Amino acid sequence: MKSVIEIFRHVDLFKEMSENELVKIAGIANKREFRERAVVFMQGDPLNRVFFIHSGKVKIFKTDTSGKEQIVDILQPGDMFPHAGFFRKGTYPAHAEIVEKAVLAVISIEDFENLLLRYPEISIKLFRVMGEKILDLHKRLEEQVLHNTYEQIIMLLLRLAKNYGEEIEEGIIRLKSRYTNRELASMIGASRETVSRTLTHLRKKGRISIDRAGHIRVITESLKEELFSIPGD
Repeated sequence: MKSVIEIFRHVDLFKEMSENELVKIAGIANKREFRERAVVFMQGDPLNRVFFIHSGKVKIFKTDTSGKEQIVDILQPGDMFPHAGFFRKGTYPAHAEIVEKAVLAVISIEDFENLLLRYPEISIKLFRVMGEKILDLHKRLEEQVLHNTYEQIIMLLLRLAKNYGEEIEEGIIRLKSRYTNRELASMIGASRETVSRTLTHLRKKGRISIDRAGHIRVITESLKEELFSIPGD
């Protein structure tokens, strides 16, 4: 149980939980290892478990009738999926595939619901954090509706830097994982070529850089200046 508790200490959803509450949650969880490219679940499978990432990277994506893939998100340590798993019934809304060998904590939804009935104070803390998640999802939707592709790419880089970056110098955030142009494009419904051109343009302007390992480095204030300098339609 000790190792599972350590996983939950780094999960944003449980950031308001006390140590005693984490122990209760860990008591209904299991730790599992997944190899690269393993399928965690498929879109349409019965939604009966929720997953928390301790290590590795997980791709959440949907496919249309022609088989075309649309990446919803690429999740990293500290993330849970599916986001609304504890609070909805039915089936998984997307596919989940392991991108890099991963260790996940798994909780049965039925077990979790029973836990919440016994300890309603845990429910209250969860709802506070879920409110923040809902606001973030609304913000992403707003980005797609109100901003062009160039702006969406900049916003995506800033969001990845905030959620999955590490500051290596003052004002310079290195994305911990490498992202292909195809992955970035699929996150916002753009073409790979558009993302490639945009990243090249931003590099030439000194807004971002890419290190030898292929990790994007975001110069945050400079990238924000680029966003704010874009003339309105």
